[in-house]
Amino acid sequence: MTMDLESRVMDLETRLAFQDDTIQALNDVLVEQRRVVERLQFQLQALATRQEEMQGATGNDEDEAPPHY
Repeated sequence: MTMDLESRVMDLETRLAFQDDTIQALNDVLVEQRRVVERLQFQLQALATRQEEMQGATGNDEDEAPPHY
């Protein structure tokens, strides 16, 4: 019976160690994805600001008809 109990404990310890490694790997990926999302949000905001500045500088109105009409 002690052998069976030791075997079960070893199995549980092995599974726990594997789960700890998996959780850490998932956390690392999550942290990296968060960095990417933050960088993309910053770039998107910069592009939106640049587009607004360019539209303001050219004085073009999106509702305005093209000159050939």
